[in-house]
This record gives sequence, C-alpha cells and structure tokens, in this order.
Amino acid sequence: MLTKNFLFKDFNKKRKNKKILKYLNELVYSKIEVINSLSHNYKYSYTKKFIKKLNKYKFIRIFGMGGSSLGSHAIYDFLKFKINKKFFFISNLKNVENFPKKNFLNLIISKSGNTLETIANSNVYIKKKDKNVFITENKKSILKEIGLKLKSEIIDHNNYIGGRYSVLSEVGMLPSELMGLNSNKFKQLNNLIKNKNFFNSVVSNATNIFTLIKSKKFNSVILNYDETSDNFLKWYQQLVAESLGKKGNGVFPVISTMPKDNHSLMQLYLDGQKNNFYTFFYTQEKFSKKINSGEIPNEISFLKKKNLSNILSSQIFATQKVFKKKNLPFRSFMIKKRSEETLGELFSFFIIETILIAKALKIDPYNQPAVELIKKETKKILIKN
Repeated sequence: MLTKNFLFKDFNKKRKNKKILKYLNELVYSKIEVINSLSHNYKYSYTKKFIKKLNKYKFIRIFGMGGSSLGSHAIYDFLKFKINKKFFFISNLKNVENFPKKNFLNLIISKSGNTLETIANSNVYIKKKDKNVFITENKKSILKEIGLKLKSEIIDHNNYIGGRYSVLSEVGMLPSELMGLNSNKFKQLNNLIKNKNFFNSVVSNATNIFTLIKSKKFNSVILNYDETSDNFLKWYQQLVAESLGKKGNGVFPVISTMPKDNHSLMQLYLDGQKNNFYTFFYTQEKFSKKINSGEIPNEISFLKKKNLSNILSSQIFATQKVFKKKNLPFRSFMIKKRSEETLGELFSFFIIETILIAKALKIDPYNQPAVELIKKETKKILIKN
C-alpha cells in the first residue's frame, strides 16, 4: 500500500537511479512555485471572503484550454457525488446550447491571457451583464483587457506555474472551493514527504519509465477501468505529452477505455509490436449492481451472486496475469477512496514523476516551444483571410 487512499503496484523490475533520487531530494525541498503549490505553504491570490461572495451561484461555466480546465474538470468528475452545483466546461471550439439561463458564473482562465480559443469562446458566450471572473497573469493581455472592459473580477494567475502544473494553484483550487470542496485537503506534499514508500515508488517509476524510453518503448497505454477518472487521465496525458515531448524525446500517452477495448485493441496490446508499457487504473467500488441470478443459465452459473464490480475486478486481474506471462511491462493504481486527499496525492505523484523523468532526459519540463509555431501560423492564416 502506498497510502491509505490508493494501492500501487510497481513495474516488475524495481529500479532506482541515483541521479533521479538526487533530483527528487533537490526538487521537493526547492522553492519553485510548482512544488510549492502542492503544499500547505502556497498562498492564493484570492480570499475566502471572495469565495463566499461567489458561492450563491449554482451554475458555473469554466472557459479554458488544456491545463486551464482539465484539472478542475478532473476534480469535478472524480468527486461529483460530493458536489451539489452544476459545472460546464467550455474547453474546445464548438457550439454549446445547454447552458443555464440565469444564476450562473463565468470563470475565464488563461495563463497568458492570449489563448485564441478562450478569447473566441468568451466573445461568443459571455456578456457584460453576466458575473465574470478572469484568472490570468498580472500583465497586459487580451483577456485582461476584456475583463477590465467588462468590469469583471480579475484573479492573478501565478506567473511561475504553467497551465498543466496549475491544478493545485488558483486555477484548480478556486473552482474546487466553488464545488464545495476543501482546497486544503488537496495539499498532501507535507504529509507525503514523510512517507518513504511514496517517494521510493516515485523514484522507481521515474527510473523504470526512463529505462523504457531508452529501450525504445515510447507508448504509454493507460488502461482505464473507471470512466469518472477519464478527465483525470486526460490531465495526466497533457502533463506527460507537453513536458516530455521535446528534442526527439517523449512518451505518447494513450487512454484506453476498459473493458470495452478488450473487444477492439487488446489483441494489438498482447500480440502486436512490443513498444508499449501500461498503467492499469481502477477504483474499488463499494456499490455495484448485482447480477439477476434467477435468469442465469447453467453454462454461466459462475456469474450467480456476483455483481458488476466482481466481473470487472476479475477482468483486471486476468489481464494482469496474461501481461505477466507475455512479459509486458505494467504498473497499477487502485483507488480505495474518492476524496480530495486521494486526488491531491495522485496529482503530486504524477507531477513529481514527470519532472524527474524530464530531468533524467535532460530536457526542460516546463516549456512547450513547438506548440507556439501552430499559434503563429494560425494567426497568419486568419490575418490573410
């Protein structure tokens, strides 16, 4: 057991790289804002009084791309059973028609304040009479200019935390407070530093993934058995892809929906090219619909007195058993409890792991220079047309 909130099984070979261990020690005790945001020490640019003022809104629309919305969307889906408000996420360029007509709040989020899609969506969907709150860097930008024209509240986005690392800063925690969740409970770094098993596992995982990359296994296939974790894994997908995909390096993270993909992609995973490594991700559900035993024929009598969770668990363990036989590298995360603490631990685990892998690959985990090329070309085309 890694923590009381989730059970973790490492890759078959437990490796430790001394350099990665050194990076970890330097990282967790560093003063960089990304790591600081994982701890209780982080100071928000908004106040509890401000949150109280916004709590009357029952419907919240979040406008943002990538890291500006994926973190809060992950939190919303994973902890929906605790949330009494309705959130809408406008995180792509598309027509949306099922918005509430009153009592809603707009949260417009962009670190740079110049994200084209967020600017376009804001222009289409928000109005001056709405209650609008902008989260953006404290500098001149288009969204800040729009916010000022609309006489909106503007919350400072931390200059030193990029979008994909911002989930435990204002970007994810202000929405989580509006969901009725406790932002302090997400901040688990202070406790995790004392957990030797946790950090040994992070070092071992970072070492294993670094070794797999070096042996030309570039595809990270996440076998997701929990649909409510889909947006959490999309958050992880962005984190890994943007942080490591540089200078000919990187990992291609693919989310595979299980057990559905047993009937489409599993044949490839088992007998195709051996350039993948795998992460099993699933939850321990307490309540699950039972099989109607009276209607089960004798040929499948083994299903009697079972529920859907029993069947799913059997498929997970069967798949892992076959993976072992075929010598396919995999690790697994089993969520024991849905809570702010669990998500805080998972966010911390994957952020630290990704930074360590980047350090081992000798690349900058915090930038994404190639993406800027598409932004420039898009602007050129729009100006011409």
